[in-house]
Amino acid sequence: MHEQITHPCVQHKLALIRDINTGHKEFRELATEITMFVCYEALKSISVKEVEVETPVSKTKCHKIDKDIVVIPILRAGVGMLDGILSLVPSARVGFVGLYRDEETKEPVTYYERMPQQIREGICIVIDPMLATGGSTVAAIDLLKSQGARNIVVVCIVTCPEGIERVEKAHPDVRIYAASIDQGLNEKKYIVPGLGDAGDRLFGTS
Repeated sequence: MHEQITHPCVQHKLALIRDINTGHKEFRELATEITMFVCYEALKSISVKEVEVETPVSKTKCHKIDKDIVVIPILRAGVGMLDGILSLVPSARVGFVGLYRDEETKEPVTYYERMPQQIREGICIVIDPMLATGGSTVAAIDLLKSQGARNIVVVCIVTCPEGIERVEKAHPDVRIYAASIDQGLNEKKYIVPGLGDAGDRLFGTS
């Protein structure tokens, strides 16, 4: 299952983050803001528990999130979305997965991973600004499932039909949320129109 977040505020910020003239400071700020909106939608059906709270006036019944939330950025660009989710859910735990593409096989290879044990019972949110070919996302989900994760969501800023198809074929139980489902991939496997190289634009490298 996948969902594009069409809220006008998201689409307005998407226009700004796509712009070639947007510098890395503004790009980071926009990535954080867009991530908050998309993650808000991704977590709308999360389970809650009833708690009693005493206000200055009286006691009342309220609700709190009843699941551990673990955010897993795919290094390095995924780190640029981390503050957005942590602003929304400050109690979330954070895991990390680093991947690179083997030049011969063209397949992703894990070079770093560190996960909290709560991935087994909690909700895992894999974050990466671009879900392009889907290779890195599938590899990250494979890794999480191999360690016992059962409830996984993918949050990205832009994606495309090719990436969605690859992830949904490999992991039909994983939900994908994005600010935009773009036209597709070009010959260099970049999303069109996309954002360019999200990592470079986030961190001011080239």
